[in-house]
Amino acid sequence: MPATLTKVLYKVNSQSTDEYTIIVDPEQYKKWKDGGTTIPLSEVVDSFKIFHSIQGSQGILRTPSQQQLDTDFGFHKDVDVVEHILKNGKEQSGEGIKSGAGSLNLSRSSAVADTRGKSLSGI
Repeated sequence: MPATLTKVLYKVNSQSTDEYTIIVDPEQYKKWKDGGTTIPLSEVVDSFKIFHSIQGSQGILRTPSQQQLDTDFGFHKDVDVVEHILKNGKEQSGEGIKSGAGSLNLSRSSAVADTRGKSLSGI
């Protein structure tokens, strides 16, 4: 069974819709946040992949450039940015996020809706 994951969201400016997101293991993150900073970050985060959205948590998640990270955080090394987000971000439950789950964007899959009047039952 895949592990349930959680998002940690961070806004550089409370007035902006720009938002950074990382995916974490909720149990390890809680231990780390409660003072277990000896827990390796590799056990806390699902990956060191940092996501950025200019439309808040509902926007399209993209990978920020190093220049963008330097501008917003003052550094761009992924470990430093992830640790900053873990310390200063807000946890958001990810009930629908599963590690190792199938396609997260079904619109990009090969499922095609045929609207030309043919029946799909004969397939």
